[in-house]
Amino acid sequence: MGSDSALSSTKLAQIPTQEGESHTPSTALLSFSTDSSDPSNRSQKHTTTIFISLLLITCIALSAASAFAFLFFSSASSSSSPAPPQTSSSLQTTSRPLTKLNHPVVILISSDGFRFGYQFKTPTPNIHRLIANGTEAETGLIPVFPTLTFPNHYSIVTGLYPAYHGIINNHFVDPITGEVFTMRSHEPKWWLGEPVWETVANQGLRAATYFWPGSEVHKGSWNCPDGFCMFYNGSVPFEERVDKILSYFDLPSAEIPVFMTLYFEDPDHQGHQVGPDDPAITEAVAGIDKMIGRLINGLEKRGVFEDVHIIMVGDHGMVGTCDKKLIFLDDLAPWIEIPAEWVQSYTPLLAVRPPPGVAPGSVVGKINEALQSGKVQNGKHLKVYLKEELPSRLQYSASDRIPPIIGLLEEGFKVEQKRTQHQECGGEHGYDNAVFSMRTIFIGHGPQFAKGRKVPSFENVQIYNLVTSILKIQGAPNNGSLSFPGSVLLATS
Repeated sequence: MGSDSALSSTKLAQIPTQEGESHTPSTALLSFSTDSSDPSNRSQKHTTTIFISLLLITCIALSAASAFAFLFFSSASSSSSPAPPQTSSSLQTTSRPLTKLNHPVVILISSDGFRFGYQFKTPTPNIHRLIANGTEAETGLIPVFPTLTFPNHYSIVTGLYPAYHGIINNHFVDPITGEVFTMRSHEPKWWLGEPVWETVANQGLRAATYFWPGSEVHKGSWNCPDGFCMFYNGSVPFEERVDKILSYFDLPSAEIPVFMTLYFEDPDHQGHQVGPDDPAITEAVAGIDKMIGRLINGLEKRGVFEDVHIIMVGDHGMVGTCDKKLIFLDDLAPWIEIPAEWVQSYTPLLAVRPPPGVAPGSVVGKINEALQSGKVQNGKHLKVYLKEELPSRLQYSASDRIPPIIGLLEEGFKVEQKRTQHQECGGEHGYDNAVFSMRTIFIGHGPQFAKGRKVPSFENVQIYNLVTSILKIQGAPNNGSLSFPGSVLLATS
């Protein structure tokens, strides 16, 4: 930059003489000021000298101004320009070696109901530290359908869609035995597939779970070991949960569990009460970030933060609901009566199982006729299907546990049996997983995650293979892609 400016100044200062020669300013001035041999021309030459001198001074001033402006604006431009993007040759391609641990470790964290975008509602320095130094699903993690807590948590750890792992809703009825599944059901017959902790135990390794749907169930080699498997108790402070996970890193290296889960009920708890846009959500998100900070600090004090793989996810998103977005089954009466005992789920997933002798296809036809008539309040916002006719992308038909009639509600709408005077606004989830408000987060940080990398959104059934790939263990058959981990994880050296 300096040599270019000097060259520019030199060119501007050169002044052509009458003979067509080029001289520097000092030479020209000397030539005119010493020429006094002809008295008759002295006055003319003096005038010419003054003119040339003024012209020369003007050119020098213009040259200096131009050089100054060039330097000034060049400096300003370079200081305000963003740093050039990384080229493909400079991106990290291989995983970082472990320095403190002698085997890979994964901590899988769930923040229930953490809708994608919540991380921007308030300062979340700890979550953003993981994002900045790790890998993030750029537009969020896609839950499975239905976008409910138990089906999604179990899909995350089995890699199976609900129709295949058996937990098709938070509550449902076995059509053969008539038994009812609730969120307190721990019998192995309900929980199909092989969750990660069972995969780990089957291979002689240690896992630890601090709350996760299905973790209390004895399956395969997993017997929910004392001290490494916590029975759900929502009253346990979040700090206590984090500290228990940290305590495992105080064990001898060979005894540290290779896989751990950590679960927080927030911000789902607040979301149901006030919807996704209330200040209570902001406060809850800040609280989760504080817990992530507590975990990071504890790992750093033990010198293992850079060795541990942290995968932070949610199970689903959240959308606001209000009474003006209600559909009442009693309003269908002119076309068909749907008794309450037929209904296994109202909102946001309408699930109906008619008694034997009542053809599901006929019921679907009459319900849709009513909904499309224009005479049922908000009817156009609900569409009812035979389960085998649901969009195939939902993967929600290959199980007898799924009732034969499924209704899909549009975002924010609810179904109730009959009109009441009860008025409320809050939040809900469970809708079609194509609805963007149902998306949640995926953040991966650790030796096998590239720093500052963004990956396209993906379904949470891919996480099982991601974990088994990090741990270098053989996974069970699942609905995820065996090649998927290669698109997210760094190559191991």
